[in-house]
Amino acid sequence: MSYAKLDAHCRALGALEHALSILGTDEATNMAPGGGEERAEAMATLSGMYHRQATDGHVRDWIETAKTEVLEPQQKIALGELERSYINMTCLPSDFVERKMRTSMRSEQLWRSARPNGDWQAFAPALEGVVSMMREEAAMRAEVLALAPYDALMEQFDPGNRTAQITPVFTELKAFLVDFLPAALAAQEERLAKRPLKALSGDYPVERQKALGIEMMKAVGFDMNHGSLSISDHPFCGGVPSDVRMTTRYRTDEFLSALMGILHETGHGLYEQNLPKDWAHWPSGKARGMSIHESQSLFVEKQIGRNPAFWNFALPLVDTHLQENWTMEDLLPHVHLIKRGKIRVDADEVTYPLHVILRYEIEQELLAGTLEVKELPEAWDAKMQASLGISTLDDPKNGPMQDVHWPSGSFGYFPSYTLGALMAAQQWAAIARINPEVERQIAEGDFSQVNEWRRDNIWSKASTASTPDILRQATGEDLNPAHFIAHLKARYGQ
Repeated sequence: MSYAKLDAHCRALGALEHALSILGTDEATNMAPGGGEERAEAMATLSGMYHRQATDGHVRDWIETAKTEVLEPQQKIALGELERSYINMTCLPSDFVERKMRTSMRSEQLWRSARPNGDWQAFAPALEGVVSMMREEAAMRAEVLALAPYDALMEQFDPGNRTAQITPVFTELKAFLVDFLPAALAAQEERLAKRPLKALSGDYPVERQKALGIEMMKAVGFDMNHGSLSISDHPFCGGVPSDVRMTTRYRTDEFLSALMGILHETGHGLYEQNLPKDWAHWPSGKARGMSIHESQSLFVEKQIGRNPAFWNFALPLVDTHLQENWTMEDLLPHVHLIKRGKIRVDADEVTYPLHVILRYEIEQELLAGTLEVKELPEAWDAKMQASLGISTLDDPKNGPMQDVHWPSGSFGYFPSYTLGALMAAQQWAAIARINPEVERQIAEGDFSQVNEWRRDNIWSKASTASTPDILRQATGEDLNPAHFIAHLKARYGQ
């Protein structure tokens, strides 16, 4: 039967995906710098092998024949998602996939060496190569998928999301934030005038911070038997569902940034660990897309981790591991601190969407050719000043060089971060409607009902529907920025 052949085909592809994911994670965490060139070649070769198997002409024949077979409902869904994946995969020839892997890995490796000194001149030619390659990819995908070029790239990260729906939401959110930020900062200044901010600085050894982070991970439901925590330049969650590789970065003079990074990545890890195991080798059993992924990480970091109720549970653990006698009154102003800053990953939840919308706007211009890489520092600076009142022109390492996404060829990814924040607030609102005791439960360290809702409505759905459909089924409405705006007003308003 053709369906059985496709099942075996998906298992073989899953093995290659596993190898590539672990190699990629190791490259970012443990590999010696001298191994970069050969690792790039190895991963390029494996990527080409994967692509050739995934796009083999027999797969098309098996899919068509399997459609005529008697299948269970879940099998039909799996077949449909495999066909969608196949069409997206066959947009690109194997030699291009290998070239993309090679180009992006070498660009990313150069980015890692050039960023610490802000050496834009050394890095820019590599980024120009990536942008040229992404324009080529977008054109090929757009033709096959009958989508606009940027939508065709977004489809790889968020199936079903389109700029026609996203841009109006982002425009509304940006207009709100540009007005709300000064008001929220003024309200914060007034509060701090009455009770000055206690210094967060101290001596926090990495080993103690890691132990605290792992205890938090376990508390919110992460299975350490199928996951680990390491260090990297840029926090991320990689690996595979049975072996989730999470990372963070530490500062020994304060602990909050690393802890929040751990909570964020734990949200990603929880999603991966709770995907339906029986369908793990089929596309329908994998994570739906990056905005849903980000909604899960931001749910843990923002809706839970920055909720005052959470700190009733968490503060005793901080005291135990870091030997600090913090009070709620002293710590919460740090947890909820708003400030204008250059760095996206360090931004608070009020300013963060402005960082993302800036990138969303710029990468569309880069892709369309209305902006060139050589013009990027000036364009970045102009948008930063307009939205956040900050200049980055003399600091490229903390301007257009700060993120790994463009060096690695991940165009169309950035919208996921703010879409995730909007979706997380919408999911929280849905939970609170049916479970008025949710904050009390969190204060007691009980995350079972929150996780049960997410398992039933998000995690178990995997890729059985589009991103908009999963959100609609889970919350009863389309993407609605009103929930996120209400959340910000409640937490950071007067």
